[in-house]
This record gives sequence, C-alpha cells and structure tokens, in this order.
Amino acid sequence: MQTIAIISQKGGSGKTTITLNLAIAAAKRGKQVAVIDLDPQQSASRWSRLRSAENPVIVGGHGPNLATLLERAKDGGADIAFIDTAPKSENAALTAARLSDLVIIPCQPSNLDLDAIADTINIANLAKRPTLFVLNNCRASSALPDQAAEALAEYKAPVADVRLGNRVAFVKSLADGKGVVESEPHGAAAREVERLHATVQHHVKKAS
Repeated sequence: MQTIAIISQKGGSGKTTITLNLAIAAAKRGKQVAVIDLDPQQSASRWSRLRSAENPVIVGGHGPNLATLLERAKDGGADIAFIDTAPKSENAALTAARLSDLVIIPCQPSNLDLDAIADTINIANLAKRPTLFVLNNCRASSALPDQAAEALAEYKAPVADVRLGNRVAFVKSLADGKGVVESEPHGAAAREVERLHATVQHHVKKAS
C-alpha cells in the first residue's frame, strides 16, 4: 500500500484540498483509497458526510494510533492511503512523515507562506523521507509562483512542475462533496489535479 502524507505547519496552505482531490483522482482510476484525517477540525471527515460514494474511505484519527489505522487500511484492501495532517502539530506530522512513502508539502506563493516553510522542512528532514513541494492557489497572471518555485528549490527537494491555480472550482466542488475531477472533469482544475496525481505517482515509484 502506498502511503502519502500531506504536511504543513502553516494553516491555510491547502492540505485538505490537495489530499481530497488526489484521493478522488486515484479512486477514479480504480484504486481503493483511504484518507486518514489527523486534523482536529476534521474537515475531511465532515466532507465525507456530503458524499454517497464509498471510495475514498475517510477515517479520523490521531498521531499515536496512525500506524494502527494504516495497518487497518492495508488489511481492508486499500491501495493508497493519504494522511491529512493538522497545522502546528509537529509530533503528529513527524509520525505521518515517517510512516509515508512520500511527503507532500503544499505552499502558497506568498512571502508569509515561504517564511513559514522552514518548520515543515525540518519535519520532513527529520523523517528522512522523499519530499515534494506543491505550489497551490497560484494566479496565472502573477510572477509570484515562479519566484516561490525558485525559493523552494533552495531546500534541495523537488518542486512539482504542475501548480494548482486559484480557482473557484476547488471550493465549489468540495462544498458539494466532490473533487474537481468529478464536478468539472474537463475543466482546468481537473487537468491540474490529474497532472499532479501523475507527478505524485512518479515520485512514489521513484522512491520505492
């Protein structure tokens, strides 16, 4: 079973949005997917109540029982598990990173986000797991995403070549209990998620 942790010590980075959209993209390809929601706000768990589809399966949990939850997901037939972590939760994020095959670090292209990224990088480095930066909430007409990519490159971890745009589709789809590949399968947001899913799979296989 693949295990992918999405971590960021800064709130509002887009962890849950990325987690759920990647999970749905994997499910659309016939994979059995589990999402383990470690965030006390339980945003992913609340989102799951809006859905009728059973895949992905959303499970709430805490850092100390994460290994057990992953074992249960594997025993239940999951092909991929995504771990959605909370901001300002160093211990839980470190546990998630250590138990993962790949750590995804979302980052918005802003000075505040870039200034706060060091704490998350420290966790990924402590875990000694492969890491992938994903730029999120990017405006097409702005130079900030390119500048952010250059700044992130200094941390010696790859930056995904696909960036998620600042799009209403992401907000609207989650409010409807869906991902963008379900609500607007031919839209720009869906294409971005499909490309990101492929990129994530490439890095997971490369790390294995």
